[in-house]
Parts: sequence; structure tokens; C-alpha cells
Amino acid sequence: MAVSFAPVESMASLSSDLCYDILRRLDGQTLASAACACASFCSISKEEKLWENVCSSMWPSTNREDVKSLISSIGGFRKFYADCFPLIVNKEVTENQWNNYPEYPEEWTEAEYYGDTDEFESVLPSDFVSLVDISYKDKIICSKVLWGIPNANGFDGWFYNCPFRIDLLNYADRDDENDGEVKLSVSDGLPRIASMERERKDGKLWRELRDGLRLSWIVVNRKINQAANLASWSPLGGQRHWPTDKDFVLRFGSVLPAKDILPCQVVECILSMKFRVTHTEGDGVQTTLKLTELSMQLEDMEGAHVNGRNSLLILKEALSCRRSKNYSEVLESCHLYSKVQSELKEEKIRNESRLDRLCILSGIAAFIMFWYCIL
Repeated sequence: MAVSFAPVESMASLSSDLCYDILRRLDGQTLASAACACASFCSISKEEKLWENVCSSMWPSTNREDVKSLISSIGGFRKFYADCFPLIVNKEVTENQWNNYPEYPEEWTEAEYYGDTDEFESVLPSDFVSLVDISYKDKIICSKVLWGIPNANGFDGWFYNCPFRIDLLNYADRDDENDGEVKLSVSDGLPRIASMERERKDGKLWRELRDGLRLSWIVVNRKINQAANLASWSPLGGQRHWPTDKDFVLRFGSVLPAKDILPCQVVECILSMKFRVTHTEGDGVQTTLKLTELSMQLEDMEGAHVNGRNSLLILKEALSCRRSKNYSEVLESCHLYSKVQSELKEEKIRNESRLDRLCILSGIAAFIMFWYCIL
């Protein structure tokens, strides 16, 4: 029996329920594009429930009721997606800027180093919330939520003057559904590894991890109602078989502005993820990896760790800086930072080498003059 379909004269002739059913099946980017197609889609696409579904699918950490309340309080899921889907891009890292790289003074006054105390007092560790999601080959393997910053109580505490670092696996909320160990195995898509000696030669497991892992680390400031994703989605680099033969370290991150906070003007947010091989096929069980570290820290251009006090100010500023949906632009920004940082280190080594040679020549000249005066 032939089936006939009634022609649709325009999108406006579709019922609102049918339009909603169409839009709820879309991802965030497609939903935003569909909103420009017609007035009906534009109106329906403003529904918070649609964007809640999008965020829930992309970032499972937003499924928790307390996180949903948080997102609603800072402007809703539509705004949250618009803030956190694009990644941070810092175009201020230019080669010319670092030709005259400002050196740190030998002695700083407390006001010069810590900046405006009133401004700092308005930024508290309890203002920040971290929403972290890890996926492997498009499958979520870990979601964590961290309210505040651990061990940061008290204005004069050690946190403010010591290097800033968050070890998420040690401090994430104990109420997380997957609070247990995070593991990857062959059933998740890992290749079978006969032994670590074989892996060291062919690097197959390392390539699979580097290509398959994705990280999202969203930081929300409850006081100023802003959020941003500080991760780079895919790894920017890493090390295999370090610090032990069974460890794999992957580095994600972004370049954050530090204007009027630090002399270097920009810093790198380093997000480290470490997996350890617990079993190989040679052990009689399938290849298995365990997540042993997930951390955040900030470093300046010279590789020095930024202290807690300045890190809070930098994180606050990062939530309002420029972002882009163009991933190649994001990578270009990170690679430019690494290039300039390497050039700065090389220049520092050359200067130290010149100084060493000058000291040696001065010593030889002094030695010759000493014996000349004696003889």
C-alpha cells in the first residue's frame, strides 16, 4: 500500500511540540545553528530544559541537583553552555612582548607583590567550584565536583603564600556517584598490551591514550556569576613511562591573562592527568589502567609556580577573558606560549653562559695580575 505524505509549506506550519521534539535531539552547536533557521526554532531554542539536556550530555557533572541549582543561579544552562563550550584563547602572547620581558625585582614590598589587598579580599577560595569530566573515546569515565579550594581556610593561611595546586582525586566531593577508582580496560577500547617492554618499543597504548582522552575542567565563580572551561579538551603534551615505567602523564591546559597581577602578564594553567598500568596481558588478565592523579597548577613564563593569593586573582580574571569555538586557534595560542617560553629559557641560558665566561676570564685575569705583582 502506497503511503502519501502531506507537504510542509513552511517551518511555521509545524506544531511547537514537534519542533521541540526535533530540537531536543540536537547537540549544542547544532541547536544554536537551528535557532537561526526560523522564528519557531528561535523561540523554542530558548527553553532552559533543552540546554540543560545539552549540558547534561556533554558534562555529566552538571547532572547533580546542587550543580543544577548553581547553574540556575548564575544565569541558566543556556548561558553556561555559551560560557563553557568555547575554550580560552590568549592572543596577548606575542614574540615582541617578550623581547622586553620584565624581570622580577630583587626585593618587592608586600604591596607590590600582592597587589591591591582590597581587591584580593573580594576573591575567596569558597567562591570557586570545579566541574570536571573525563571521557575516553566519547565515553565518560569520570565526573567530579569540587566546592571551594581545599586547605585554603583562613586569610593568613599557608595557602596564600605557597604554590597553588589542586589534587582533585584527593578532595573531590565524597558524594560523587563514581567516587571509587577510575579505571580503563580493554572493554573501554584500550589495546591489548603483552608487556611494558613491548609498549616501550611500539608506544601503541600511549598513542591510544593521547588520541582518545578528553578533559573538561570548568571553573565557576559563584560571586560574580561567571564560568569558563580551563582545559584544552585534548592533550597538549605529556610523558610516557614517567616517573616510573608504568606511568603515563598527559598535560592539558590553557594560557590565562595575568595583567596587573604578575610581571609576566600571562601564565599557563597546567592540568595534569596520570594513568598507571596495573595489569597487562602477560599477567593473565586484560590490560588495565588506573587514574592516579588529576591536578591543576599555575606557572609563570619562567616555570615558577604561582602562589595561592595570585592564583585566585588570575582565575577570577580568566572567567571573563576571550574565548573561541575554533579549536585550531586555541592550539595556536598554547603553542605560541610554549614557543616563547622556550625562547625565554634559551636566552636565559645564553646569558648565564656569558656570565660564567666573564667570571672565568675575570678569575684568570686576577690570577695573572696576582703573579705579575709578586714576580
